[in-house]
Amino acid sequence: MRLFHGTDNAKIARPTVLTLGVFDGLHLGHQLIMRTVVERAKAIDAVPTVITFDPHPRALLHPESAPPLLQTFDQKIEALGVLGIEQTIVIRFDKEFSQVRAEEFLRTVIADRLHAKEVYLGCGFAFGHNREGNIELLRAVSQNLGFFADEVAELRLRGHRVSSSRIRELLLQGRVNVARRMLGRPYGVEGMVVHGAERGAKLGFPTANLHPQNRVIPSGGVYVTATLIDGQWRRSVTNIGTRPTFDSDKQSSVETFVMNWSGDLYGDVLRVRFLHRLRDEKKFSSVDELKSQIDRDVKRAHEYFERGGVRKELSVV
Repeated sequence: MRLFHGTDNAKIARPTVLTLGVFDGLHLGHQLIMRTVVERAKAIDAVPTVITFDPHPRALLHPESAPPLLQTFDQKIEALGVLGIEQTIVIRFDKEFSQVRAEEFLRTVIADRLHAKEVYLGCGFAFGHNREGNIELLRAVSQNLGFFADEVAELRLRGHRVSSSRIRELLLQGRVNVARRMLGRPYGVEGMVVHGAERGAKLGFPTANLHPQNRVIPSGGVYVTATLIDGQWRRSVTNIGTRPTFDSDKQSSVETFVMNWSGDLYGDVLRVRFLHRLRDEKKFSSVDELKSQIDRDVKRAHEYFERGGVRKELSVV
């Protein structure tokens, strides 16, 4: 996939079928939009294209209510490529751009520069100055500018609209299974392995202490996870929290024990996917009691991975 910053690059392929939005998390609703764009582009011999914005518009216009993002910028761009998008155009969202009227944007960018044949919006998405660019305006203006426009219906799961905000809520509640269903994949974070207190090694369970790049971290507790090492997803158990058994710890951490594996990961960037919540983090009366609980956690994680449905769905060694 090709990445462009700004809309005036001569190398941008045209004509296009495109969508525009922030697309944080690229959940099932977003994936339906991407699938629509890719399929329609193939049908009419155009280039499937995404326009996205950086930073998040609310981070500039309403920073007090700007949401923490589910993905880093690089994670989102990589995922768009996996979904079949051939080019992504990133527009720097600043004060000047926030003043651009929706109709002007459609005329000068969507029609004149990108030669859009079809444009698709997610349900409820708005763009342009004061969010005036809704689906009704898009449909009306598109007729004059010579392209087709439509809205992609929203998805619902168990009565809830599939949305980035709902997924954030679920993760902060530790409900990684439901978040996974809305995302269409396990929620994952990535970060560099840094030196910690090395208590895990002393307990017989050496852990990789992760410094996450992602801003949204699941609620504190112990999780069954999968960790990507040397191109393979490996079975792991991850603790998120402040390690209350050791009173000196105040800073929350993400520590991952990779099962049936040994090696030096310091300085590596790891990806960790959250599959199932085992329990809350708790304070134990002794280190031996903590070690016994970790033994049980690892055993339960092994049992999770041996379930028939899990083994069929996940490629984890």
